[in-house]
Amino acid sequence: DVELKRTISKARPYKKWVENLRINLKKLNCKNTQTKTASSHITLIERQKVFGFSREDIKFLLTPMYKNSQEATGSMGNDTPLAVLSDKNKILYNYFRQLFAQVTNPPIDPIRESVVMSLVSYIGPRPNLLDINQVNAPLRIQVSQPILDFEDMQKLKNIHNPTKNKFKSITLETCFPVDWGSEGIEAQISSLCADAADAVNNGYNIIILSDKNVSMNLVAIPALLALSAVHQHLIKEGLRTKTGLVVETGSAREVHHYAVLAGYGAEAIHPYVALETIQELVKTSGEEIASNHAIENYITAIGKGFSKIMSKMGISTYMSYCGAQIFEAVGINKVTIDKYFLGTASAVEGIGLFEIAEESLRVHKNAFSSNLNPYHLLEVGGEYEWRTRGEEHMWTPDAIAKLQHSVRGNSWSSYEEFAKIINDQSKRHMTLRGLFDLKIDSKKSIHISEVEPASEIVKRFATGAMSLGSISTEAHVGLAIAMNRLGGKSNTGEGG
Repeated sequence: DVELKRTISKARPYKKWVENLRINLKKLNCKNTQTKTASSHITLIERQKVFGFSREDIKFLLTPMYKNSQEATGSMGNDTPLAVLSDKNKILYNYFRQLFAQVTNPPIDPIRESVVMSLVSYIGPRPNLLDINQVNAPLRIQVSQPILDFEDMQKLKNIHNPTKNKFKSITLETCFPVDWGSEGIEAQISSLCADAADAVNNGYNIIILSDKNVSMNLVAIPALLALSAVHQHLIKEGLRTKTGLVVETGSAREVHHYAVLAGYGAEAIHPYVALETIQELVKTSGEEIASNHAIENYITAIGKGFSKIMSKMGISTYMSYCGAQIFEAVGINKVTIDKYFLGTASAVEGIGLFEIAEESLRVHKNAFSSNLNPYHLLEVGGEYEWRTRGEEHMWTPDAIAKLQHSVRGNSWSSYEEFAKIINDQSKRHMTLRGLFDLKIDSKKSIHISEVEPASEIVKRFATGAMSLGSISTEAHVGLAIAMNRLGGKSNTGEGG
């Protein structure tokens, strides 16, 4: 066994090949690189509004990340409606959910098993896996993690100089005129895909999809839609392995956004509005932290988040996650999925391409409308905390007040009001099950005397097999006592 492995591993200079074919982006010396850049068309507050930033995004997402190098700690569970049911304009990333290995112990612990985790990404053409003689293998640009700061992005845009034209990058705009309306998005995506294919055929081996040109008259195609459409088109044309895809977008700000972009083919991402926002926060906060250090902290936090969510599927490297499409869509129709997100599961259909465009146009128009919100104020958000005029929540202050009154005052009428708020989901569209009604057919009903009493029915109850790794001793004891009283079955979940 050892002899065979040694023979195969020493047969060719694999390590040397890898080292000879990679260029580290950080070590490249490019002239005219800028560590700070800003879009000239519109102000930062307008860019934030255009891409749907809220005050909550800044308070709960960006601030803890740039200060502490990690995401804020939050409770599990989400009582807000699905994106497709919400009456707010939702960003496209929210229509996608990552699949995960459904076990109580994680497939990989990204902290204790960090030695197997890698966020290294390669930008550029992919070599032929079957070419064991390494004939004319393409060079690749290596980045230690996929989130690019301003300097890295400038280096990529000017990559032809330091690499003596071995790499050529091209920036394709993903914006289209507001005047075109929602119907304009389809033509723009078709044009974008054709331009990407032409660019590859013309020798460009890095394609940057950018929405930086967004302005009052130009609306951005959602970055995820533009990326996936180009990615799928290049695969169809047999050109995907000849180029790298990089996304320059103002919309990405939280770990989930980056994960979806990665899953649909982004080898690197430059979130310019999130980074500009952090620079502004550092400047106005008066804290003793340099803006470049704050950006490093934010990128580190995103990296930790990447490791956490990749590990939920047992994936340990970013290169395996990139383009893997391990997501399911909730609320996007099959026609749109098959055309732009081919291979993605979508059990529950919903909106299509034009509705996606309509949501983008609404957010865009709101950003430049002084009637809706004072110029200097972002939307309140209301995703993480209940807020007036914010996102709907299953648990509202009303519901909690009624529950407390019913318990403290032993009031049946208060409990009925509480139950009505929680159970009647047909008016407030919160969940898919809330859209269903019970269909009662009086002809098929049976007399109550024919139904088993509750005391017999509960004997069939059984608690799930959850070990001490997932719930506490107290929870186990409580479940066991309850089942013993009912005559049901409890299960420790320990081993077999």
